Amino acid sequence: MVIAYTRDVSPTLGDCELTHLAREPLDVAKAAREHAAYEAVLVTLGAEVRRLPAAPELPDAVFVEDTAVVLDDVAVITRPGAVSRRDETATTAAALAAHRSLVRIAEPGTLDGGDVLVIDRRVYVGRSSRTNDAAIAQLDGFLGQRGYTVVPVDFRGCLHLKSCATRVADDLVLLNPEWVRPESFAGCRAVAVDPGEPHAGNALRLGHSVIYPAHFPMTRARLEAHGLHVSPVAMTELAKAEAGVTCCSLLLRGP
Repeated sequence: MVIAYTRDVSPTLGDCELTHLAREPLDVAKAAREHAAYEAVLVTLGAEVRRLPAAPELPDAVFVEDTAVVLDDVAVITRPGAVSRRDETATTAAALAAHRSLVRIAEPGTLDGGDVLVIDRRVYVGRSSRTNDAAIAQLDGFLGQRGYTVVPVDFRGCLHLKSCATRVADDLVLLNPEWVRPESFAGCRAVAVDPGEPHAGNALRLGHSVIYPAHFPMTRARLEAHGLHVSPVAMTELAKAEAGVTCCSLLLRGP
């Protein structure tokens, strides 16, 4: 069983944090429709969608991935790099406590879940404006004793590590080689985004399918050429908030 925790789009989404993109008009109603369609695809692919409590006063609260890192035996509650986002974690922790033991990133550490890419027992953590070395050291302390290897990764050009690199099959990573080095991911093959679609590195693997933004058709063709089944979703409005398909849900497997 796969549970997908999500949260409704806040009516204040237009006030979201932005780092690499210029602010432009954002249609919140359209973003909410995109998000509802995204949840429907999750259900179609076999996930049980459970919504966290709405947080209309928190513009970025729909991006639930940043509030936790969920592994098979533990969930790490993050301390988001943007101060405005730190109140998002309480409801995530309350929900995940029913499924996993919890550990928490503490000050001075800052960690966004979007900077964490898990491939089997290796946990790749991007150094970014939202995730610092203090948090990476804490994560290594939590997870090293559980048999995981924490690997810091340098990247550039985008908000989170998973903005430019995501796992799309057992040994295959979709990435933008201009923003992150393919050799950063030991033992994995790489499929590069189309050069005309630099922001196309974010995909969400679920079962035997990959949920993927519909506005990156050239990179979608590359994924399909690797034999992957792609489930496209509209993401144009959510993308204006530096969103990808991974950040709108927290997936956990098992009881």
